[in-house]
Amino acid sequence: MSKFLIACLGNIGEEYSFTRHNIGFEIADALAQSFVKEGEKKTSPKVFVTDKLAMVNHSRFKGKPLVIIKPTTYMNLSGKAVNYWLQTENISISNMLVIADDLALPFGTLRIKKKGSDGGHNGLTDIIAALGTNEFPRLRFGIGSEFSKGKQVDYVLGKWSAEEQKSLPERIETAVQMIKSFISIGIDRTMSDFNNK
Repeated sequence: MSKFLIACLGNIGEEYSFTRHNIGFEIADALAQSFVKEGEKKTSPKVFVTDKLAMVNHSRFKGKPLVIIKPTTYMNLSGKAVNYWLQTENISISNMLVIADDLALPFGTLRIKKKGSDGGHNGLTDIIAALGTNEFPRLRFGIGSEFSKGKQVDYVLGKWSAEEQKSLPERIETAVQMIKSFISIGIDRTMSDFNNK
């Protein structure tokens, strides 16, 4: 049975909630919530449980088991958590999808790829180092680059603008659809169905 790992990157702690760098966590929450049956939404226990190196959710989609993680290692050590859960759950690297923010893409742009460089993203840098390869699927969520010189960190760790917040729910929902597509029909068809849209 094919099992999937959906690794959604972000930083733990209230001060990082709903910041641009934490879009992975927001997508993780929306994805996990989408598997909760309608009548259970108000009564269901916490969707994620804190486990080793991550907050974890076990779900199924179209009969396939999936493990959704939000690493608790902080962004720069994401590889430790990703590697641990890949090994523990015995999941093949081609069945892993990493969700991360991307400064190089305009706000709300979604791109799914089979492999690639870290693009200057510390979480991806650490995952590549931990796994010893950059050949793993990833879904990048564009956060734009509307910051002045020397202000990148403030921008990435800053909250969304009011304008961005209006579009976020629809963009997060599209990201959830892309993840489900990746699980059900594979990366090639998902790339052709969703990239550049």
